[in-house]
Amino acid sequence: MQLRGAAALLIGASGGIGSAAVHAFVREGSDLVLAAPQAELAQLEALAREARAGCVRAVVVPTDVTIRADIDRAVATAIAEFGRIDVLAYIAGIGSSPSLCDDTDEEIARVLSVNLLGCARAMHAVLPMMKAQRRGAIVNIGSIAGEAGVMGVYSASKFGMRGLSDSVRREVRADGVRVTLIEPGFVRTPMNAAMGDGLPGPEVVADAIVDAVRHPRRVRVVPKRYLAPVVVARVFPGLLDMIFGDARIQRRLNRDARAERSSRTP
Repeated sequence: MQLRGAAALLIGASGGIGSAAVHAFVREGSDLVLAAPQAELAQLEALAREARAGCVRAVVVPTDVTIRADIDRAVATAIAEFGRIDVLAYIAGIGSSPSLCDDTDEEIARVLSVNLLGCARAMHAVLPMMKAQRRGAIVNIGSIAGEAGVMGVYSASKFGMRGLSDSVRREVRADGVRVTLIEPGFVRTPMNAAMGDGLPGPEVVADAIVDAVRHPRRVRVVPKRYLAPVVVARVFPGLLDMIFGDARIQRRLNRDARAERSSRTP
């Protein structure tokens, strides 16, 4: 697919990976609909101004992905503005505690609603247009936590996204729509702030999104150094049971998350 002049809907455009994706699509000359929660409107407007300065059209749509009507409005705006949707990038996502027992019921429901149900609803909303035009690229941002179940309900949501992407890819292949799942490892975003500045930047994920539109694949792991752990997780799941089932590993895995949670408690 040619990206210059393509109409791209980016859901979750205001975060670390989302902002990097906006810049990547602007460099390619794509017209953009930028969606993120109302609370992040200022970031969206700033990104839209940057996009317009880069000589592309950009529209902002405040969107809560837990509300279907908001997703439908973002899709309708893209169609009204550009007459089509060539690209959907679902970048929205939130984390959870590594331990399921540390999360409240409300937190569990929100992680699944944002990470998995939001993705399903976004694809459900754009597919009629993409199927009618007989072309389209969908890129979902999963995680290597969707390959190795070690991050509580967050892992569950990303495992679900992997299955959903596989299913929809096969469903719409004959309609000319391609679905790619990007699985990042740890990259430098607010979600991983406690890991310091030594991580790769979110641009590595943004570049993978653009490449997936041009050259669709089933799945792509970034950075590439995470390919080996993903293979181990798939081929030797019992090994992960032994490692992460160790009480000492679990304590270390949950230590920072629990400390952060305690610091937020009044």
